[in-house]
Amino acid sequence: MALPHEGERHRADAPVLQTERLQLRCFDEGDAGFILELLNDPGWLQHIGDRGVCTLDEARAWIDKRLVDAYQRLGFGFWAVQRRGEPELLGMCGLFKRDTLPEVDVGYAFLPRHRGQGYARESVRGCLRHGHEALGLNRILAITTADNMASQRVLESAGLQLEDKRRLAGEERETWVYAWGAAPQA
Repeated sequence: MALPHEGERHRADAPVLQTERLQLRCFDEGDAGFILELLNDPGWLQHIGDRGVCTLDEARAWIDKRLVDAYQRLGFGFWAVQRRGEPELLGMCGLFKRDTLPEVDVGYAFLPRHRGQGYARESVRGCLRHGHEALGLNRILAITTADNMASQRVLESAGLQLEDKRRLAGEERETWVYAWGAAPQA
């Protein structure tokens, strides 16, 4: 399946998209400290999993392999979220194409000090809009676990609806699959 804007390059300092309060931009190696903190946050470890990133060098490598590679291959990925006009990173949000899902999905994670302020919902809505308007996606999925009720609330308030509960390949626990947009025609 060819995805829109395959191979497109993004400048790390230029916003990919903006919402009322936020801007989302590509990550670069200068964001390694933030990535190290985020990937070792207890919420990330509980709901997403341990990525084995324990040093700044490992964080830089993760940025290159996991984030920058997706920008280059797909033309989209997980982006750094910050308040408009402010340098501090709040979290990440973006679009990703997993082998275990038939459609592109939206995902996000925020540091604890930035949760509960509507940033996740606002950035998810921005990514859905960007996916539809800029990338031509008519359907976008999202996943979470049964015990992550905060994430379920964010997805539902952003306009996604629970579609299925299943075990994805390689996962031990049940995954809740949410969907936005039209279901594919049979």
